Amino acid sequence: MAEIHASAVIDPAAQIEEGCSVGPFCVIGPGVTMGTGCTLGPHVILQGKVTLGERNRLEAAISIGAPPQDLKYGGEETEVVIGSENLIREFVTIHRGTVGGGGITRLGSKNMLMAYSHIAHDCQVGNHTVFANGATLAGHVEVGSHATVGAFSAIHQFCRVGEYAFIGGFSVLTKDVLPFVKTVGSRGNARTYGINTIGLERKGFSDESIETLKSAYNILFKSKMLLQEALQELEKRLGDHAVVAYLVRFIRESQRGIQR
Repeated sequence: MAEIHASAVIDPAAQIEEGCSVGPFCVIGPGVTMGTGCTLGPHVILQGKVTLGERNRLEAAISIGAPPQDLKYGGEETEVVIGSENLIREFVTIHRGTVGGGGITRLGSKNMLMAYSHIAHDCQVGNHTVFANGATLAGHVEVGSHATVGAFSAIHQFCRVGEYAFIGGFSVLTKDVLPFVKTVGSRGNARTYGINTIGLERKGFSDESIETLKSAYNILFKSKMLLQEALQELEKRLGDHAVVAYLVRFIRESQRGIQR
């Protein structure tokens, strides 16, 4: 049975599974589905079509499912889909999608979104990510699993952030952010600072994998080869390694160019 505070306003059409806790002054709309064991602190607003998986914890004054901040949006039914076991802290905002962007804003499982971070319409975020305070995604951004977005950083619309990427605080990034790599800087001046060795060690990467990625980074950015030549060299010398194959594929699929 769900535990619901007397001051919460919940539409009868909302679906709230057993073991959920809804705090004071929450507002939950008719299109909301909450999985087992979710916890909502005070003043959480869930509106529009929002699906929460199991055991998500939402702290105070969070807004999920508000209409997208897109002038083309005309009230179409779009949604937010969130996985399980996420920790979402105070004042986080997640907007639902647009028809032109596929209609779904998606957040995976076991992510940590710190206070004031924002996920805009049509973003696709993987699992085990960390968004530090004030981290902001514009619309249509893709963030791979295990990535970290530093405090008060902003990612331009339609950019991609690779898996295990580390973005330093106060960065403004307008191109794709490489997986496994540390990237920091302001608009037009952002650059990479090598493989995120400490982060990869903490994630359980082997010494061999980390050294392989370091070799790949050196070929890409320190060999003075043109990018396409460097990619061919990577495929020739290190292409059998899964991490390098993913890195090469990520670069080749880039539509906006990569942060270098």
